[in-house]
Amino acid sequence: MEISFNNKIVLVTGASRGIGAATARLFAESKATVAVHYHQNKQAAESVMNSLPGTNHSMVQADMAQPVELKEMVSEVIEKYGRIDILVNNAGIFEENDMEKMPFDDFMNYWEKTIRVNLTGPALLSQLVAREMMKTGGGKIVNVTSRGAFRGEPTAWAYGAAKAGLNATGQSMAKALAKYGIHVFTLAPGFVETDMTTTSLAGEKRKEIESQSPLNRVAQPEEIARAILLLGTDGNEYMTGCIVDMNGASYLRT
Repeated sequence: MEISFNNKIVLVTGASRGIGAATARLFAESKATVAVHYHQNKQAAESVMNSLPGTNHSMVQADMAQPVELKEMVSEVIEKYGRIDILVNNAGIFEENDMEKMPFDDFMNYWEKTIRVNLTGPALLSQLVAREMMKTGGGKIVNVTSRGAFRGEPTAWAYGAAKAGLNATGQSMAKALAKYGIHVFTLAPGFVETDMTTTSLAGEKRKEIESQSPLNRVAQPEEIARAILLLGTDGNEYMTGCIVDMNGASYLRT
């Protein structure tokens, strides 16, 4: 089966590195036009955009925690391309702490920041993009969450809560938006070799994490990107509302 996204406009958040960068490249290789979102690292985003095959790709900047910037980003993409066919909600932050011993004010700041970036931002962006998709006959939204939504994150409470919330948001959206031809999918990876997990995968801790999977390794960004690409492909609309586990059998649920 040949996968082609010819004439499709794809907005990938958090596309300056890791899973987002790999996803942007795979969509571009499959003939999509890609809007590469970044927050702060403009140089990395430029590098990703310049590496994409094809033409007419672009970069867009926004802080996922700032609703006004999200509105401006969507307006910028719509002004340039006229529509958004696929949204990939990949941007996120991950911070580990000794949660039960954190000073209350520090915990409150950590919690609010993580929820804003990992849950509220993607939810607001999805609503903005869905309203545009309704005007053009539909589209697809792919949310990237985490196995932590199911197994718990003892050193990252807000991260686990945000990802669980995004799972539920995606399912609610799938029910609400199907009548407009908008289909929503969720991919829940385990550990992936990215800049965000560098600290978690350092030293002896890496061996313990790798041993959680019978494959005895963590995922590479390109593996996750391929799954995102499949979810964005035409013909799988009956999967709307799904949550697809992709964790190397490190956490199995029934």
